[in-house]
Amino acid sequence: MEAFLISTSIVALAEMGDKTQLLSLVLAAKYRKPLPIVAGIFAATVVNHALAGAVGNWITTVLGPDVLRWILGISFILMAGWMLIPDKLDDDEAEKGPGRWGVFGTTLVLFFLAEMGDKTQLATVGLAAKYPLSYYWVVAGTTLGMMLANAPVVWFGDKITKRLPIKTIHRVCAVIFLVLGIAALVTKV
Repeated sequence: MEAFLISTSIVALAEMGDKTQLLSLVLAAKYRKPLPIVAGIFAATVVNHALAGAVGNWITTVLGPDVLRWILGISFILMAGWMLIPDKLDDDEAEKGPGRWGVFGTTLVLFFLAEMGDKTQLATVGLAAKYPLSYYWVVAGTTLGMMLANAPVVWFGDKITKRLPIKTIHRVCAVIFLVLGIAALVTKV
């Protein structure tokens, strides 16, 4: 349960102000069809985070516990620094129309591609490596975290994003990643 709660919290916080959250806002404003957008976000996130979690789980079978501890610790500390850099939505992602796949398919593809190499995807890899026996809990937690951050943006749009202190949320998340990184470095397996 720890893996689920930590995964949910970290990803929900990390997603605030992220490019995929901005993409959610753009899709909601452009298409005004929340249900297929939220469904597309969910489907893309499940697939993306399941793959990221599998990579994280695989890493634990290849690397020894000490090497893994150092990699996780350093990656979480780097993630803390990355959290302090604001994300922007690329213009080409915002300009794509629904095309032949409709709103659901467009959301699925755009969201999946936007998540590749993103903070939350890399966090999922790290969390799955940290909790190798809790793969499903990590993927479920990171997926829930993404939905907690993105679904309200789709449903309520500008009203929510204008009220959230994004810089403060990024700083809190950076501190959490920093603490996790230091804890990973000082805790022997």
